[in-house]
Amino acid sequence: MGGEATALDRRRLRLHVRGAVQGVGFRPYVYGLATRYRLGGFVANDSHGVVIEVEGERASDFVAALPLEKPPLARIDEISVQPVGAMASEQFCIRASEQGRVSTRIVADAATCPKCLGELFDPASRFYRYPFVNCTHCGPRYTIAERLPYDRATTSMKRFAMCKACASDYADPGSRRFHAEAIACPQCGPRLSYGIEDIAAAIATGAIVAIKGLGGFQLVCDARDEAAVQRLRQRKQRDQKPFAVMVGSVDAVADIATADAAELALLETSPRPIVLMTSRGRLAPGIAPELSRIGIALPVTPLHHLILAALDSAHKRAAESWAIVATSANPGGEPLLIDNREAELRLAGIADLIVSHDRDIVTRADDSVAAVVAGRTQFIRRARGYVPEPVRLARSVPPILAVGGALKSTVTVTRGNEAFVSQHIGDLDTAEGVRFFEETVEHLLSTLDVEPVVVAHDLHPNMVSTRFAEASRRPLISVQHHHAHAASVMAEHGVAGPVLALVLDGFGQGSDGGNWGGELLLCESVQFRRLGHLAPMKLPGGDRAAREPWRMAASVLHGFRRGDAIATRFARQPQAAGLCAMLEQPGVPVTTSAGRLFDAAAALLGLCPVQSYEGEAAMKLEARVRTPRIMSDGWMVEHGVLSLFPLLARLAAEGLDPVAGAELFHGTLAAACVDWIGRAAREIGITTVALSGGCFLNAILSSGIERGCIAAGLSPLLPRQLPPNDGGLSLGQAWIAALQLEQQGLEGTA
Repeated sequence: MGGEATALDRRRLRLHVRGAVQGVGFRPYVYGLATRYRLGGFVANDSHGVVIEVEGERASDFVAALPLEKPPLARIDEISVQPVGAMASEQFCIRASEQGRVSTRIVADAATCPKCLGELFDPASRFYRYPFVNCTHCGPRYTIAERLPYDRATTSMKRFAMCKACASDYADPGSRRFHAEAIACPQCGPRLSYGIEDIAAAIATGAIVAIKGLGGFQLVCDARDEAAVQRLRQRKQRDQKPFAVMVGSVDAVADIATADAAELALLETSPRPIVLMTSRGRLAPGIAPELSRIGIALPVTPLHHLILAALDSAHKRAAESWAIVATSANPGGEPLLIDNREAELRLAGIADLIVSHDRDIVTRADDSVAAVVAGRTQFIRRARGYVPEPVRLARSVPPILAVGGALKSTVTVTRGNEAFVSQHIGDLDTAEGVRFFEETVEHLLSTLDVEPVVVAHDLHPNMVSTRFAEASRRPLISVQHHHAHAASVMAEHGVAGPVLALVLDGFGQGSDGGNWGGELLLCESVQFRRLGHLAPMKLPGGDRAAREPWRMAASVLHGFRRGDAIATRFARQPQAAGLCAMLEQPGVPVTTSAGRLFDAAAALLGLCPVQSYEGEAAMKLEARVRTPRIMSDGWMVEHGVLSLFPLLARLAAEGLDPVAGAELFHGTLAAACVDWIGRAAREIGITTVALSGGCFLNAILSSGIERGCIAAGLSPLLPRQLPPNDGGLSLGQAWIAALQLEQQGLEGTA
C-alpha cells in the first residue's frame, strides 16, 4: 500500500477506509495526521466508512502511518488508495458526511476512558461530577444511534443543542472531543432526575434503586446487605438466579473474589463485561446461592463511578470497599426497560427510587457476561460493549437474515464478508420479548441497509422465530438446531469442513422429529450426518422435566428397575408417587439431551430437585467440583451411542457425598466424550472437532474436553466470539444458508 503511494508523491490520493471508523475519533485522528505531514485535502464520513483525500510531498508517509496510530475504538478492515487529479490545496479540513447506501458500521458502546474519568473528578474541569461526560474514545454509540452515517443528527443527542464551550471543543482539531457526536456538559447536556448524594444515601440505607444505564435500566442495592438482596429477590420474583455485582475499582475485586491476571484484564477492557470469578463468600449469601462463582463488573458509565465514589466517601466502611448489586431491570424476565415512563410504571413496585435522565436509549443492550476458560475469553451473554462488532466470514456471502431459536435469542444479518450478530435478546416467551425480537430485526436491517434474499430459521415449526420467518414472505431455509450450533463454530473459525462436531445442549428438534441434545455429527458444507448420540432417557412430563430435575432422576431410577424408590427418594414432590406408573406407560417421550443428563445427576445427588431458572441444577452441580475424577468403567460406546448408565448407577447410590458425586460426574463425562470423539475420528479420519451447545458454558466440562481432545491428537474448536449456547445459533443458521445459496449458484455480494 505504501509502495503504491510512493510513486504518487506530490499527487493527490483518495483513500477509502472501511471498518469501525465512525464515531471513534477517526476523522480528528486523520486531521491530526494530515496536519503533521503538512498535507492538503479533506476527510469525511460516507456510506462506506471514511473517505480521505490528501495532497502533498509526504502523502505516502501518511498512507503508511494511517493504520498504525488509529484511535483505541477504531477497527480498520480495508484501506484502498487511488490517485485523483491534483487541486493544489494546502489546507486540510473535515467535511460534512456524505449520504448513500450504507456499508459501514456503528461501533459498540465503550466504558468511560481514563481521561474523561480524570475530568469527572477534577474540580477545575467543566465536566466535574457530570454523569454524561464522554469523548471520541468512550461513551454511548450503538445504544443511541438511529442510523448511519453516525452523526449527532442521527442519534438521540440531536435534541441537545451544544453550548458555546461544547461547540468550540467539537470544532477544535486539537480537542479530544473534536467531532465527538455525544459531547455534552452540565450547561447543555442530559440531566439526572436525582442528585448523586441522594442516590448514594438511598443505597447506603438499604433501598433498592433503579438507574438508567447505557443500554437500559438497572436495579442496584448494597451487595453486603442480605436483607436488601432478599427484598430485591422478592420484589423482582427472582428466587435463586445469581445477581451480578459492581465494585469501584480493580483493586476492590480482591476483597470479594479470587481472580487471575486474565480475568482482571478482561474486567478492565472497554466493553466492561461482567466477568465470572471464584467467590470469597464475603458478600450477602443471597447474591449467588449455592454457586462458587460470582459475576463482577467495574463501572461502565460516569454515573456508576460517581455513585460508588459517593458511597466510598460519604458512607465509608471500616475495612471493606463498597460493592453493589447491578442487575437488569427486566420484570418477570421480560426485556430490559429503556423508556422513562415505562420504567416509572413497571418498576414502581420494585425500586424505592427510580433515577432516570433525558437522553433516550434507542437500542436496548443488556450487560455482556463472560468468563476466562483455559486462558481464553468465553461469552455467556454477548451484548453491550461488543455489539454490533461483526464476525468476519471466510468469504463474501449474499445478504441473509437468520432468526435464531427460542431461548437466549439473537438474530444475524450478513453483509459481504461480515456477519452482524445482534445483542442478546433473551427468551421469546413473552409478548414484550417477541416485540424486542422484531425491533432488533428491523433496526439491524435498517442500520446495515440490507435487504435479505433469504431468511434462515430453526427446524422446529412452533418456534416464535420460525413463525416470524414464515410471515416475512421471503424465501426460507430451515436449519437443524445442532447443525446450526456446529456451523456457528465453523463460521467463526473459517473452517469449511469436513469436521466432527460434539454438540451438548438442552433441546433441539432433530431431523427425525425427536428430542435431540447430545449429538456427535459429521458436518461438511450444507450437509450433516448424525454419527451418534447420548443414550436416550425417558422424559416424564415432557417439557416439565426440564424445569423439575427430580423427574429425570426418577427416569434414571426407573431405568435401573428401581421405580419403587422414586416415591420415597423424592417424597417432597407431590407427583412422585405416581411417576413410576407414568414411566411404565407406552409413548413416554425420550431425549438424548446432555442438559437433562446434568439435571438427573444433580437431582440424584440431592442438589436441585426443582429449578427456578434455566441451568440452575447444572450450575449448582458444577459449583461443588474441586478436582474432577474419572470413573474408568463409567461409560460405554456401542454403535455410536454413548451411555453413561454405569456412572449414573454410581450416582444413584444412597448416601453418596454430593461433592464426590459432582467431581465423578464431570470428570467421567469429559473423559467419555473424548473417547467417543476419538473413536469417530479414527474411524472417519477427521481430526478437527467443533465443540458447541449450552453445556459448554460449564468451564470444567469445556476445558476437560478441550484438553482431552488435544492430548488425543485432535484439533478442538470452541466458540470464542459468541456464546456456545443458543446465542450463537443464528450465526450458524446464516452460514448454512449462505452455503446452500452458494450451491444454488448465487454469488456473494461485496
